[in-house]
Amino acid sequence: MALADNSLVHMGVGFVLMGAWAAYANVAHPMPAPLIAGLVQGCLTAAITLVMKRMLEILCRRLPGRGGLILPPVAAFALSLTLLGAIHTAAGTPEVLITLAVPTTVATLYATLYTYRIWSRRP
Repeated sequence: MALADNSLVHMGVGFVLMGAWAAYANVAHPMPAPLIAGLVQGCLTAAITLVMKRMLEILCRRLPGRGGLILPPVAAFALSLTLLGAIHTAAGTPEVLITLAVPTTVATLYATLYTYRIWSRRP
């Protein structure tokens, strides 16, 4: 199995990168706020990545035509924004909007590129 297809690799990279971003986005606030934001975001990114990767694979294969290319990334964007916003708000992350900006953008870009990869290989 190639690294690009390995769910654990996707999850681990997401945890580290997006967790670090969330900690950085909240660094102006006293500890433990940046640490909590980073851990929350890292865990959410890992979990969402696993669910999103599988969701993209299923939707892309089941939706006919260009719907299989367009709708999966839109669903991923909505899932990411909704879950991240709700959980960061509940966790008391001080800079919710800044914290969400990068992970939501990256998740949508990831979803778009990964969906295209799957969609372009369909028979």
